[in-house]
Amino acid sequence: MSNIDWTVLVVTLIVIVVYGVYKSRGTQNIEGYLLGNQSLPWYHVCLSVMATQASAITFLSAPGLAYSSGMSFVQFYFGLPLAMIVLCITFVPIFHRLKVYTAYEYLEQRFDLNTRALTAFLFLIQRGLSTGITIYAPSIILSTILNINTTYTTLFIGSLVIFYTVYGGTKAVSYTQVLQMSIIFCGLFAAGIMVVHLLPGDVSFGRAISIAGKMGRTNAIDFKFDLSNQYTVWTGLIGGFFLQLSYFGTDQSQVGRYLSGASVSQSRLGLLMNGLVKIPMQFLILLIGVLVFAFYQYNRPPIFFNSFELKKLENSEYAPQLQKIKLDYNEAFDQKQDDLHKLNAALDADDQKLIDQQRVALQLADEKEKSIRKRVTDLMQINDKEANTKDNNYIFLSFVTQYLPTGLIGLLIAIIFLASMGSTASALNSLASTTVIDIYKRLIKKDATDHQYLQASRLATVFWGVVCIIMALYASKIGNLLEAVNILGSYIYGTILGVFLVAFYVKQVNGKAVFIAALLTEAIIIAVGQADIIAYLWLNVIGCFLVVSISLIIQKTFGFVKEDETS
Repeated sequence: MSNIDWTVLVVTLIVIVVYGVYKSRGTQNIEGYLLGNQSLPWYHVCLSVMATQASAITFLSAPGLAYSSGMSFVQFYFGLPLAMIVLCITFVPIFHRLKVYTAYEYLEQRFDLNTRALTAFLFLIQRGLSTGITIYAPSIILSTILNINTTYTTLFIGSLVIFYTVYGGTKAVSYTQVLQMSIIFCGLFAAGIMVVHLLPGDVSFGRAISIAGKMGRTNAIDFKFDLSNQYTVWTGLIGGFFLQLSYFGTDQSQVGRYLSGASVSQSRLGLLMNGLVKIPMQFLILLIGVLVFAFYQYNRPPIFFNSFELKKLENSEYAPQLQKIKLDYNEAFDQKQDDLHKLNAALDADDQKLIDQQRVALQLADEKEKSIRKRVTDLMQINDKEANTKDNNYIFLSFVTQYLPTGLIGLLIAIIFLASMGSTASALNSLASTTVIDIYKRLIKKDATDHQYLQASRLATVFWGVVCIIMALYASKIGNLLEAVNILGSYIYGTILGVFLVAFYVKQVNGKAVFIAALLTEAIIIAVGQADIIAYLWLNVIGCFLVVSISLIIQKTFGFVKEDETS
């Protein structure tokens, strides 16, 4: 990067951190630290909720996912607006009325301490692991730019986020997220314009989309009902609905965001706006990936997008074999250019028969390129068994650093950093609040002063920050980061959602029954998930229904005495 890009990047990051620390000054008690004194307006809630969900993974992996397999991932979010409506009707008013710090406090009031502790524990495991992945995402950027190992960049990014989260708590997180999302929207808009601008002069936006479509990259909607297909309208509407309902309704990283709203109406409005804006935003991010794919049909893409791993191979004893593969790759790309020009000519002539012929030829050329790239990754593994052979997360980053103008490179990389900082800070804050409120305050030290709980919250933030950094150091082995986070969540969110639905709507079930049902369900979900016999989004549906049905069966079979309810 140029000095200007570095200046834009560093200044943006410094401004964000200083702004968050400044706006959160004066936080003296645990309510201010964990809930921001419940004083935030709806637009703060909306942008904070979006920033928590839209991590660096979104801006690194989503374009790479669209580049590799198309836009079908957008269907993942189709259940989001429905989930927001349900949350506004049920979860939000209940949590506000009970004046809880965490979602899991309610479960003790409704069931018992065991159920509260179990759900809090499941959340801590899931959020701790996934936050490690979100910290790893921006470390990819620094390692690529500086050509150093991701271990060092992971440590740097994690430490930066821990600093301002520990200092300012929820208010620092929320205020920085508002500024972060504003910059992110502007940067993404600029990136989309630049991708179109960099296409050849005779290739319009419509033609670029048409070419990408002929190669299977604009497949945004699939109405076929197929339980094994990860992304269809039905998996999004049904499986996605249950995942989003659990994520926003029971995951403290999100519950903590809308509990900071000044009132029930402010929290509701913030969530509803998030439901309206999220799908178009995700569509545009995926569309940028499709446009990058179209761009690389006219400009030779790298044979492997992770330049750090590629340079290791270039400097190894296998360099001669790599050079031969590169020659084959260049020859295949040149041949694909001939097929591409013929397809353009067929489109100009509107000759459908010729269009179909050239589409097939172009798809075959694309498969040939993939097979050549596979030879590169095979060679990498021979050279280094620990090599990261998955470069999906590097596609958009490679394009940004190689083709975008000075200044904009620094801004877009800053955007990815900001997204990571926002979601990671929310996660650390939620992990700390759950640890202190549901574990420390409830089980370890019940009579501490408010100041002691505040200090415990800061120490818990540091602890979870260190844990998440350790997890991030192992994140390079898991493939596409965006899918990895959602798969991990699907193993747990259905179970937690089932517990909350029983709490809200199945009044005859008591704590012992739902506790046993949750344990059995989690064991079943892990077994089904590991067997890989169904698309992962359906695990959320199965988990939820299993908890509800098993708890009813246990309650009716054993007739546990119902505890007194306080809600």
